[in-house]
Amino acid sequence: MKASLHAGRLLARRYRLIDQIGAGGMSVIWRARDEVLDRIVALKVLAPSLAADARFRDMVREEARSAAQLVHPHVTSVHDYGETLAPDGTITSFVVMELLSGEELEDRLTEGPLPWPAAVEIGAQVAEALAAAHRLGIVHRDITPANVMMTPVGAKVLDFGIATRVGAPDEDEDGGTFGTPAYVAPERLDGAPAQPATDIYSLGVLLHETLTGQVPYPADTWEQLGAALESGDPPSLDGVPGLPSPVAEICLRCLSRDPRRRPTAHQVALVLRDQLLPADPQAATMLSPTVTLPALTAPAPTATTATTLPSPASTGPAGGVAAAGAGRRRATAGRRWPVPAVLAAVVVAVAAALLAPALLRDEPRPPQVLPTYDPIVPPTTASPTAVETGTASSSAPPTRVRPPVVTSSPPAPPGGTVVEAADRVDGLIEEGLSAGQIRSDVGIDLRNLLRIAANATNQADLTVAVARLRDKIVERRREGSVSPAYAGRLDAAAAELGAART
Repeated sequence: MKASLHAGRLLARRYRLIDQIGAGGMSVIWRARDEVLDRIVALKVLAPSLAADARFRDMVREEARSAAQLVHPHVTSVHDYGETLAPDGTITSFVVMELLSGEELEDRLTEGPLPWPAAVEIGAQVAEALAAAHRLGIVHRDITPANVMMTPVGAKVLDFGIATRVGAPDEDEDGGTFGTPAYVAPERLDGAPAQPATDIYSLGVLLHETLTGQVPYPADTWEQLGAALESGDPPSLDGVPGLPSPVAEICLRCLSRDPRRRPTAHQVALVLRDQLLPADPQAATMLSPTVTLPALTAPAPTATTATTLPSPASTGPAGGVAAAGAGRRRATAGRRWPVPAVLAAVVVAVAAALLAPALLRDEPRPPQVLPTYDPIVPPTTASPTAVETGTASSSAPPTRVRPPVVTSSPPAPPGGTVVEAADRVDGLIEEGLSAGQIRSDVGIDLRNLLRIAANATNQADLTVAVARLRDKIVERRREGSVSPAYAGRLDAAAAELGAART
């Protein structure tokens, strides 16, 4: 490596090496200058011993292709891939990426767990990055703290070196398993094909570690992981101070042994993002950085009073107090208002503004939910449905869960083909439309996505299509156009569809 690469060397007649900034088992990271675009970049250079093997070169090239498709604020940008041949016959294979400044999450965790808001923020950003990858049919397969960089603009997911397509074999040619044992989903030990759910398990481990400082099942080898999964206690987040229950619930769902019971990356991001917002809309208003106080009414001017108060037109979202100050500066004579009197007047005015809504009982309150676009027509011939009587779902989501995500795990699929599973989902949509629990235009939207899933010709396409359908169910529940009970049933049926036989 040192004989072929050195500071000052020019690769592909474009990238001038500056200095080495990192190294791993398979590659070395260099800081370099792109002399064509005149910018500093990072070069991930494959070790010469591996670059001589076409299989490893193909792996690095595939990494570049996978990551280059992901244009996302929480994914490291990939600019180029190249190969050069030295005079001695040595092949240099490299990936050109954006140069990041920051700290690896792994290094930060050496100081202990993070406060839960920081951990949730990081988890949400990684979940959003994975959602973007899964929409393109890409599975990362190595989500660990070492592959998350903390930068001034947020978390960045690194290293798509072992990423693959949904449905691809999860083992290498020698039958080995890729990844870091403590973060690998249990089904990967059995050689199951790569699925987005395997990334979700790794995300759950990552979130658990940022919250507690420990992984759920410590292991350095595959044998240790298998033993830990067999004998280890179920993970718990009970000891995390102040942790909202929805965060604990979604994290434990990610760590479910059954991949069908894990949420999608999009669902995880929604839950975590929701916990970072004020729960009370009134509290959100009170946290506004600008509060306009009512203007004070001055007494009639006398011969000795020349204080100018702002006119109503001069007050605005941030200008009420400033305008009053300007008026006082324009005063040329007269006495000043006594400070206690001013404060008393402000207190009285604010109290009156706050009490006015309570006193005006006949004033209609503004709607607190989004209105539906079509009238909800109740069933005319059928008896009250299970949804109306509150028995539609065997386990309704906890009341503290504000995001539109079902916190209970869907039941194991009864089996069958894609067509049979799709018919069950379509039947639920029809039932929800008849019961007025699904808005008519939303039913059309869901059926269009269901049709795409039903026409999938392989497991990879089916997985991607079902993920989109489940994300749409979450989105529609969030806006109020699908009732929570029906959203739960639809999500469970969609999960069964994803596990059906193509």
